[in-house]
Amino acid sequence: MHVLIINGSPRIKAHSNTDKIIDKFGEGLKEAGSTYEQYEVSDRKQWDAIRDAFAKAESILIAIPLYVENIPGLLIEFLETVPARQGDADIAYILQGGFAEGIQLRCGEEYLKILTKQLGCNYKGTLVKGDNFSIRFFEGKQRDKVTGPYKNMGVIFGKNGDFNSEECKKFTGPEIFPALTRLLIGTIFKTVAKKGFAQIAKGWDCTTPLDFRPY
Repeated sequence: MHVLIINGSPRIKAHSNTDKIIDKFGEGLKEAGSTYEQYEVSDRKQWDAIRDAFAKAESILIAIPLYVENIPGLLIEFLETVPARQGDADIAYILQGGFAEGIQLRCGEEYLKILTKQLGCNYKGTLVKGDNFSIRFFEGKQRDKVTGPYKNMGVIFGKNGDFNSEECKKFTGPEIFPALTRLLIGTIFKTVAKKGFAQIAKGWDCTTPLDFRPY
């Protein structure tokens, strides 16, 4: 199987968590005996080539970062320029985000089912996973710890051509944290994490408080 992979992140390749996930996923695809070609929506110079590849591909995978309940506007802008297929192509998605709970990504997942129909393709499932915010800040073994599991998902997709197996569904992790865990995380974000973010902002020469609300 040959897969067309489209990185739907608006971030350039060097700063894209989604790209680093695709790298590991691609390793799994190759291990399963599949091949793939990859394009970046963030590079508008590639748009003509992506459209051409989209029109010919039999298996399409779009990898997407979720930003506040919906997919990036740049990806939507690109897909509006793509002629719909006639049911002769399969499409699947990798949907990833920073929030750890699966429930945070379900709205985006439902939208992708609608999008698939608009694109004239056959829906082959969405691989949903959160807790990926820190990927681009890590290197080596730390990064592999977060992205490594995507390699096995690549193997499964390379063999099955979809994300419909129980193993793929379990990959999401917790749908929602227990109440005690949510309380603990909330406390951490209001104290230790808040101070940490403030220090990062200071290092970026941000002078306005992070909780500033002008309106």
